[in-house]
Amino acid sequence: MIEHELVPTEATTTDVFDASKSAVLSVEPGSTVKVRSLDASGSLRPQLYPGEKVPYLLPARRGHCLTGPIEVRGAMPGSVLAIHFDELIPDAWGWTVAGALDNHLNQSLDVFKDGPGWILWTIDHDSGIATSDKGFTTPIAPFLGVVGLPPAEAGEHSTIPPRTVGGGNIDCRELVAGSTLYLPITVEGAMVCLGDGHAAQGDGEVGGTAIECPMTTVVRFELLEETIVKGVHATTPAGFVTFGFNSDLNVATTQALDAMLAWMTVKLGLSKVDALALASVGVDLRITQIANQTWGVHALLSQRTSAGR
Repeated sequence: MIEHELVPTEATTTDVFDASKSAVLSVEPGSTVKVRSLDASGSLRPQLYPGEKVPYLLPARRGHCLTGPIEVRGAMPGSVLAIHFDELIPDAWGWTVAGALDNHLNQSLDVFKDGPGWILWTIDHDSGIATSDKGFTTPIAPFLGVVGLPPAEAGEHSTIPPRTVGGGNIDCRELVAGSTLYLPITVEGAMVCLGDGHAAQGDGEVGGTAIECPMTTVVRFELLEETIVKGVHATTPAGFVTFGFNSDLNVATTQALDAMLAWMTVKLGLSKVDALALASVGVDLRITQIANQTWGVHALLSQRTSAGR
C-alpha cells in the first residue's frame, strides 16, 4: 500500500546534497512512498528535436534534479538505510547525449571537436522497448542513477560523484525493480534524495548519459542496525552487488572486491582466500560508470553461484 506520494516542484527538489536542507516529506520506517522525479536536467517537457533547449525546473542546473530530501524518522548515523525498489516506471520519452564535455575521454576518442551527438527516445514501458529517432531499438531496464544521502560535512555537496558513505550518483544498471540498496546513514533522518531516471544503460555509461528520463518510483524504507558489508551494497534480481568508488581505478576495484569477500566469508562460511578463489569463478567485476569524476566499480555474485547447502 502506497502511504505517501511526492511530486517534483521547486519546493520539493534540489540539485545539491546539503545536510541542512529541511525535509520535504517525513516518513516512518517501513513506509511505502511513490516518488516522481524529472530527468537529470530537470526538463519540464521533451525535446522536440535533438539538442533543443527546453525549460528546466531548476534553471541553475548545478547538479542532478533530485526529489527530496525525504526524512526517515529514527534514522541515525552508524546504522543502515535499506531502500527497497518496488516499482520503477519511466515516462514515455528520454534522451541520450555524448561528446558534449571537453574532457580527457572525449579528447582521446577524438569526438569533442565534432560537437554533441544526440539521440531522442520513445519509451514503451508495457512492451519494455525504447525506440530512437534514428530507428534503433533497445530493451529497457529502468533504474535511478542517483539515490543518496547528504555528507555529514556542512555545506552544499555536488550530486555528481558517488560516495563510499551515503551513495549518490551510483549509476548501477543492476538496481532495477526488486532490488534493495543499502546505504550507511550519514545524518540524522537519512534525508534521502533520488532521481536521474535511466530507462536503459550499459555498464560504464561510456558516453556520460544513459536513456535519461523522468521516472515514477515506488520505494520502501527500512532501518537496520548493521549489515555484513559496511559500505554501499545491494541485493538485486541478478545477484549480490558490492561497490567501490575512487579516482583511482585500482582502489575502486579493490574496495568492491574486498566488500564482496567480506560478504562471502560470512554468508558462505569461507576463509577470505577461499572466498577469493570462488570469486574468481563466480563473481563478475564490472566498471559501473566512468562519467562521474570518480571511477565506479561493482562486483556481482550472480544467482548461478550458491552455497550448495
